[in-house]
Amino acid sequence: MNTLDQRIISCLVANARSSYAEIGKVVGLSAPAVKRRVDRLLDTGVLRGFTAVVDPEALGWGTEAFVEVHCHGNVAPARIRAHLEPLPEVVAAYTVSGAADAIVHLRAADIHHLEDALERLRGLEIIDRTVSTVVLSTLLERSPEPGAGSQ
Repeated sequence: MNTLDQRIISCLVANARSSYAEIGKVVGLSAPAVKRRVDRLLDTGVLRGFTAVVDPEALGWGTEAFVEVHCHGNVAPARIRAHLEPLPEVVAAYTVSGAADAIVHLRAADIHHLEDALERLRGLEIIDRTVSTVVLSTLLERSPEPGAGSQ
């Protein structure tokens, strides 16, 4: 991936609905050349796809928490994932260093729904205990910028 690819990605991060012609004007390429580069970025996995960004609160899922998950014994990440996937309130999960085996990001309609989701999470046979932190407000949320880590 070179600087031109990074500039194309920056355009897509700013507005994924931009046409190849619009991106081409910004980066100095023809629309077909931009398309070829975007296709290559998709093929190599640099770009994983395009999506609409939805406000969860507008959909009625404005309550969220991050939950430290501590498992019984040594549980493989694939097994943790398999147990978490059926829970619709789990929007993301990560293996982490430290005392917890994983961190789970939950979204729910309200505090009662969140409590129900936490109880179902705690009820999974692999879970020993959890430590929950309810989000009060979002201070910062951003997409990764290409090239930002290479300075």
